[in-house]
Order: sequence, then C-alpha cells, then structure tokens
Amino acid sequence: MKQLLKQLSSGVAYLGRLIVPVIVTMIMTTSILITPAYATGVYQIPDLTADTWVLDEGDILSRYNEGKLSSSFQDLAEKTGNEVRIVTIRRLDYGETPESFAQGLFEKWFPSPEQQTNQVLFVIDIVTNGATILSGDEAKTILTDEIAESVTEGTLGAALRNGNKYNQGLLDVRDRLVTVLSGQPDPGPPQEQSTIQVEGTFSTAEDTDKNKDNSIAWVIGLLIAATIIPMATYYIYQINQPANDQSSNES
Repeated sequence: MKQLLKQLSSGVAYLGRLIVPVIVTMIMTTSILITPAYATGVYQIPDLTADTWVLDEGDILSRYNEGKLSSSFQDLAEKTGNEVRIVTIRRLDYGETPESFAQGLFEKWFPSPEQQTNQVLFVIDIVTNGATILSGDEAKTILTDEIAESVTEGTLGAALRNGNKYNQGLLDVRDRLVTVLSGQPDPGPPQEQSTIQVEGTFSTAEDTDKNKDNSIAWVIGLLIAATIIPMATYYIYQINQPANDQSSNES
C-alpha cells in the first residue's frame, strides 16, 4: 500500500511538472493571438491643441517630413481659414474602420457644427492602408467627396502601390489638399505607369475574422494536447512501474 501511494504521489508530481509550464505557455499564446497589438481607439487620442497638425500614431513619418506637413497646414490655415490635420494609426480597435474612427475623432476634436465647418481630417490605418477624409460643411464646398476619394485612392494610393511610400504619399496628399483648399484648380492624382487596385493590399473584415478563428482553433488544439500528452505519459509510466519493481525484487 505504501508502495502504491508512493507511486501515485510520484506520478502526480511528475504530471504537475509537465502541465504547469504548458498551461503558462498556453495563457501567453492566447494573449498574443487574441489581443490586438497596438490597437487604437478614439478615446486614446489626446485632445486637440493649437499646434496639432499631424498626429503620427503609426510612426511612419520622419521628423523632417512631419515638420514640413505641419508648416504647410499652418500656413494654409492662416491664409484661408481652412485647416487640415493628418492622423496615422498603427491598428484600429476591432470592428472599427477608418471612416468610423475619423467620424468619432472629428466629433471629439470639433464638437459643434460651427467648429467643424472649415476643418478637414485625413486618417490612415497603416495595417490595412485604409484611408479616409472627413470635411466640414464649408470645406466640403471646395473639397468635394469626389476629390476626397480621389485623394485617398489616387494620390495616396499611387505612393502605396509603389512600395508603401508613406512619406511621399502624405506629402503628395498635402500638396493636393493645400492646392484645392486654397481655391486653385484640382491638379488630380499623379500619373502611374500601371494600374493596380489598392484594395488588393487591404485586409477585409472577413480575413480578420478568419485569422481570429484560426488562432482560437490553434489554442484549443494546444490545450487538448497539453492535457492528453501528460496523461498518456503517466499511463505508460504506471504500466512499466510493476515490471521495474518485480525486476528489482528478483535481483
């Protein structure tokens, strides 16, 4: 009886040593797979200040180019009263889109219609390369929805299709927005050598859901393996134990 209890105690301890590291690994893996990295929501964006022209949360702009953008937008505001702000995001909260994020931020920074009227907000999510422009009523009389769409898909899209050149793309966006909002004719998007749909580089909501389902399936599979493998090892250990004991007694 003492021998049996000793074997059970040894087996349980051995099983515990196997399971604990696996469970810790599973918890860490689950956190990494399921929790969005660097997800940003409107509530995390700081309040607007007088010198906020570019907010590079995606960390894609050089300091030099960020300064050039800010200087141009400040100069535009002083000359025309139209104000442009660019916000880059590394990753949006799950279920959020550049359009919904821009709408929420626009209302946070400019709560009333009077504050919104001459404002233009450009937002880009660099994980999907999804971009959008939101304008107030007065600014929209010059920067129409058609031009805004052409700026995101044509002007910015040209730079992104040519190797994700964010700095060049946002400088081109600046040039076109400043030109249009200054009352000059729209120069249109740059000419491209070839035509490639920028949507091909975007991640759809279906892709995101599929990746999430695959991650969960992997986690469940690993948890099952973490349970079965130690049990099988312990079972084999128990089967071989009597034979080892008998050999020991015969000697």
